[in-house]
Amino acid sequence: MIYVGTAGYSYDDWKGTVYPLKADKKEMLSLYVEQFMFTEVNSTYYRLPNKYMIYNMQAKTPQDFRFVIKAYQSLTHQRSDNRQDFALFAEALQPLVEAGKLGCVLAQFPQSFRLSGANVAYVKDLAKGLEGLPIVVEFRHGEWVREDIFLFLTEQGLGYVCVDEPRLKGLMPPESRATSKIAYVRFHGRNSEKWWNHKESYERYDYLYSKEELAEWVPGISGLARRAETVYVSMNNHYRGQAVVNGRMLRDMLKVAGEKVL
Repeated sequence: MIYVGTAGYSYDDWKGTVYPLKADKKEMLSLYVEQFMFTEVNSTYYRLPNKYMIYNMQAKTPQDFRFVIKAYQSLTHQRSDNRQDFALFAEALQPLVEAGKLGCVLAQFPQSFRLSGANVAYVKDLAKGLEGLPIVVEFRHGEWVREDIFLFLTEQGLGYVCVDEPRLKGLMPPESRATSKIAYVRFHGRNSEKWWNHKESYERYDYLYSKEELAEWVPGISGLARRAETVYVSMNNHYRGQAVVNGRMLRDMLKVAGEKVL
């Protein structure tokens, strides 16, 4: 099964386009599930979630809805003195596990997390720290795109996050790989001009894909669906609801290609 959705759903700049102009933030998830059956929760990167928050969030969604939870920042960016955070993070996700709605944990490392023996060892430690939870890993430096790293991820039971982003030096190329039973693709947009030179973080993701650009990924996503049990496709070009537009477009294209898509 292929799930298509967006990176986050609670954006003020979606009012008047994706949601009614006067929509309250508390209504946004209920409105979102009318359009997609999967979303990434990015707020868990900025603060540790708690079971109460997670339970109430999942209670607003139907049984076949899936959440992907971004790992808390100390797990991927701080990477020291964080043993307690691993335990607290895993415990908070239990309502999703019990409801069968946890797609996976998204561990997104910074671009400064370069390929080294110590960092490979840390990825292994992260897998142990969240043992029992499905995990996908997003690297942000192209050094990680190597056959031995793909083999390492497979051995650790970790999914590789395929990305579409500007073709800039040091960034990740559009490699289509599945290293676990969960395959994952994130569309960050191709705004080369604003990727490094921006005042606000959202400017980096201000991009609307063309039909032709999305079509480049259809064969790759279909291939992932044959190699993995579940494929998650997340549109992160969220500014002004562009992720929703492109999510709908890509979902329709995958259906035309004969794939099972939610």
